[in-house]
Amino acid sequence: MTKHIHILIGTILLILLSACGTRAPHYNYRELAQAAIRLDMDIAMDDNHSLYVEAAKWIGVPYRSGGTSRRGVDCSGLTYNIYRKVYRKRLERNSDEQRKENCHKIRKGKLREGDLVFFHNGRNKRRATHVGIYLKNNRFIHASSSQGVIVSELDEPYYQKCWMQGGRVR
Repeated sequence: MTKHIHILIGTILLILLSACGTRAPHYNYRELAQAAIRLDMDIAMDDNHSLYVEAAKWIGVPYRSGGTSRRGVDCSGLTYNIYRKVYRKRLERNSDEQRKENCHKIRKGKLREGDLVFFHNGRNKRRATHVGIYLKNNRFIHASSSQGVIVSELDEPYYQKCWMQGGRVR
């Protein structure tokens, strides 16, 4: 709980400091603060606010194979919906097709906010069976088959073992 208080205090300080001397761009600070709490991460002024706000709306949505709505979504349905809303781009509806058709390959160390992250299932290492969207600080949002939409870390042993590649959408 104290982490959430720190995030909220940081957001309030950011609001106060950004109002000094110059005209600050219009931000919905309440929406950003709520997204920071739901995603359990700080959102900086130079981050893509629409990505974080949209991502936060999906947290907790249950997993459903083939799902594309907030009633239930799979991993590629999540990336498809967030990309359509935030970037106004249509992605393929399958994780391996998103990797092959919509992206060019990015090394893990070069990931940027909004890049896709692809994983194999441990058996077939040439086919992406899972996809998420990189946020920052080694964290990504995805639809987990056991937990629904969550934020995870690339350093978790499972994701290290099954890492395939990053992808920057064309």
